Amino acid sequence: MRAPSSDHVNVVVHEFGGKGRPLLLSHATGFHGYAYLPIADALDDRFTSYALDYRGHGDTPRSGQSGPDDWQVDWDRYGDDAVAAARAVVADGGSDGDVRGRLTAFGHSMGGAALLMAAHRDPDLFGTIVIFEPIVFPPEGDRPGEGPGEPPNLVAGARRRRATFDSFDAALQNYASKPPMMSFDPDVLRLYVAHGFRPSPEGVRLKCDPEHEARTFETGGLHRTWDLLPEITTRVVVVTGALDGLGPAAIAEGIADRLPNATFLSRPEFDHFGPFVHPAAFADLIAEHAT
Repeated sequence: MRAPSSDHVNVVVHEFGGKGRPLLLSHATGFHGYAYLPIADALDDRFTSYALDYRGHGDTPRSGQSGPDDWQVDWDRYGDDAVAAARAVVADGGSDGDVRGRLTAFGHSMGGAALLMAAHRDPDLFGTIVIFEPIVFPPEGDRPGEGPGEPPNLVAGARRRRATFDSFDAALQNYASKPPMMSFDPDVLRLYVAHGFRPSPEGVRLKCDPEHEARTFETGGLHRTWDLLPEITTRVVVVTGALDGLGPAAIAEGIADRLPNATFLSRPEFDHFGPFVHPAAFADLIAEHAT
């Protein structure tokens, strides 16, 4: 499906199949919806799963750019994309007909923040949202990607990211040989490459340009979703992995405290890439807490 969003962007929403009420999967920065297909497959007897590609990621183009060097990134527009995708899923109805108010969603990192924005804008859309280490920071304090040491400088790392390879196989072999992706579930890694690159004169090229990823990290602390948390009435399960001192794991409990209808869950056996390393465990987590 293609869901109309702001700035004349049509958000691509992938239907992964299954049976039961609908589940919307919302991806992290630099990734795309298909990276969560193994989670959907593990839930296909309980949910009809969908996943969106945020603008500039996967098959959804960047917003209204005037040229190749227009790299403006506004996280509120990611919220627009989440609203558009959720409404499209509700309209589609999954296998259950009218599902407004019973849509379940899972958001990872950036995708968790965008789902919270969507829940604030349209409180009737979701029944339950499960979010893993969402990027929702208070107005003051540490931001992801700032400074040396902990957390890693995500912005500089994204700008150094290799954008092209000779082939899909070359890209897959590269990622499988170095952290963090060498720890990913093999199906997740294969899907990330197969749907995260497109053919190009160089061989294959990342769909999410490294500069777009860098700008997304760079602006992750600028949106004001933190201030809106007390107004979000949707049931939310906030999950965090191992504490790393700074970054999204450290602030997850604070997010849950500010939400009026939230449950906080600590799973220290996971790091921030947990959904990619342990997709079956995250499928169980979603199923357990979305009922």
